[in-house]
Amino acid sequence: MVHESYVVPGEKLNNAELCEAFGCSPQGGMRRAHKTNTLVIVSNHIKSIYDDRWLEGVLHYTGMGTKGDQSLTFQQNKTLAESGSNGVTVHLFEVFKDQEYTYVGEVVLESKPYTETQDDEQGKPRKVYVFPLKLVSGDRLVEKQESRQCRECPFSQS
Repeated sequence: MVHESYVVPGEKLNNAELCEAFGCSPQGGMRRAHKTNTLVIVSNHIKSIYDDRWLEGVLHYTGMGTKGDQSLTFQQNKTLAESGSNGVTVHLFEVFKDQEYTYVGEVVLESKPYTETQDDEQGKPRKVYVFPLKLVSGDRLVEKQESRQCRECPFSQS
């Protein structure tokens, strides 16, 4: 199995490669992997009801739950909210092209989650939790940058 440490920022993976590298589920925006003690979060910029946005180097990432008010104690919202103390490493991927996941890097909470109103999947206003996340490396690669391929990954293409 490919380990997540072989994935480098800017690298583009398909869903199967992402799941192989992190040992996570093939679906969802927040994918917990107990085997690797990681949480993979996906910010999909092409098809999503969530209003994820970068502001001054911080990703304001909307929590889990597509209908009705979100809860901070619900599934991976709780994992992400407690990521500063639960030992789980959080990895961010962004989607700008269908079925292509661009690895951004490891992220940590910049500050406590806050609430705001966003529409749910039925277009009804509801309370969501927003997680301010910053990159551990401090640098965000732009989405148009050429992918740097991982030399040691068996699925890399030169």
